[in-house]
Amino acid sequence: MPFVDRREAGRRLAERLGSLRGEDVAVLGLPRGGVPVAFEVARALGAPLDVILVRKLGVPFQPELAMGAIGEGGVRVVNSEVVRSAGVTPSEIAEVEQREQAELDRRARRYRGGRPRIVLSGRTAVVVDDGIATGSTARAACQVARAQGAARVVLAVPVAPTSTVEELRREAEVVCVEIHDYFWAIGQFYRDFTQTSDGEVARLLDESAQPAPVSVAADPPDDPPVQAGEVEVVAGRVGLAGQLTVPEEPTGLVVFAHGSGSSRHSPRNRFVAQVLNRAGLATLLFDLLTRDEELDRANVFDIELLARRLGEVTAWLRDQPTIGQLPFGYFGASTGAGAALWAAADPGADVAAVVSRGGRPDLAGPHLGEVRAPTLLIVGGRDQVVLELNRQAQARLRCENRLAVVPGATHLFEEPGTLAAAAELASDWLHAHLAAVARPAR
Repeated sequence: MPFVDRREAGRRLAERLGSLRGEDVAVLGLPRGGVPVAFEVARALGAPLDVILVRKLGVPFQPELAMGAIGEGGVRVVNSEVVRSAGVTPSEIAEVEQREQAELDRRARRYRGGRPRIVLSGRTAVVVDDGIATGSTARAACQVARAQGAARVVLAVPVAPTSTVEELRREAEVVCVEIHDYFWAIGQFYRDFTQTSDGEVARLLDESAQPAPVSVAADPPDDPPVQAGEVEVVAGRVGLAGQLTVPEEPTGLVVFAHGSGSSRHSPRNRFVAQVLNRAGLATLLFDLLTRDEELDRANVFDIELLARRLGEVTAWLRDQPTIGQLPFGYFGASTGAGAALWAAADPGADVAAVVSRGGRPDLAGPHLGEVRAPTLLIVGGRDQVVLELNRQAQARLRCENRLAVVPGATHLFEEPGTLAAAAELASDWLHAHLAAVARPAR
C-alpha cells in the first residue's frame, strides 16, 4: 500500500514504534527526506527530534568505496580492512576527513541554526529515513549513533527491500512498515515524493524544538528544493526535448545519454536521475534524436552521430545561466555509453566524470584511449556478454577507471535491488568527482 507522502509515512511508522513511548528516546532523521518522517515519529512519541549527520569517507582514488564515516562530536568509524587493502596512508585519511568534516559542519549550522545537537548518551536512538535501498548510509548512521553513546539503536523506516532489512538487523533493531521482495525505488511507494529542501529540514527541527506543537501543513516549504521541467535543448541547428532537474545548491550537472530504442522517458534512467538529484546533482535527460531522425533505425546505432549530438548539447549548456558554470558529468546506458565516452574523449569536452550502466563502451572504439575523465563501468553479474565487452574496453582506458559488477543483475537491472545498487554506485562516483572540481554557479 503506497504512502501519500513522507508525513503520512511517518505517522504509520510511529504506530509501529508505540512501545517506545515513555522511554528516554531521541529521534534522529537522516537529511533530507528522513526528517519529515522523523518529525511525525518524534511528535507521536513525545520525543526530541534532531538530525543525524553522517559523511562517508571514500578511498581517495576510489571515492565511492567507503573506508569509514564521520559524525558530529568527533565520531570516527574506520574500516581497517578497507584501509589496509587499499593502502591508504594516515595523511590521506586525514585529508579526506578534513574535507568531509567541513561539509558536515556546514550542514549542522544550516539545519540547527545554532542549537546544540541532542546528547545520545544512555538513550535509545531511533534513526529514521524515508526508505532504504542498499542501506549504506543507514548503516553508517547507526554506527555513529552508537559511537555517540546511544544505549540502544533502532533503525525505523517506512519501506525497504527484504534483503537489505536482513543485513541491517546485524547492525541495529529494524522497524519497517512495508518490506518488499520486488523493490525498484523508494519513490515507487510514495504518491508524493517531492524532494525535501534544506529549508524544510531547518523549519521542522525548529518547530519540533518549540514547546507547543503547531500545524505546518498549510505552510509551504522554504527554498523550493528543485527546479524541474521540460526544456528544449539545442544541438547545432536541431532542437531536442529534454527534462532538466536542478536541486538547490547543485554540485554538478549530469547529462544522460540513453540507449537504443529509449528516450528521456526511460524509467530506469529517470530513477537513476532521481537518486542523483537527492545527492545534490542536477540532471538533464534529453532525446538524442528528433522524431524524424528516429524513424531511420540506422541513426539509433550511429555512435558518431550520437556522440556529436551529446557534445553539441554540452556546449549549449555551457552558455546557460546558473548551470553553465557547474562541472559536468555523463551517464550513458547501453549504446548511449559508447556515445558518452566518445564525446568525453573530445579535447574540448571538459567532462569531470563518466558512468556507464549496462553499457557498450566498446562502441567508442579507438576513442577509449583518449578519455581523460574518471570512468565507472557498471555491469550486471549475469550479463556475461556485456561484462566481457566492458572488461575489454576497460583494458583500453588510460584514465582513472573502475569496473563495478552488481551481483545477480541482468542487462536491464530488473532484479530486486539491483538498479538501486547501480544508482548508488553512479551517485557516489559522480558526486565525488564533480564535487572535487565544483565551481560556484553564477
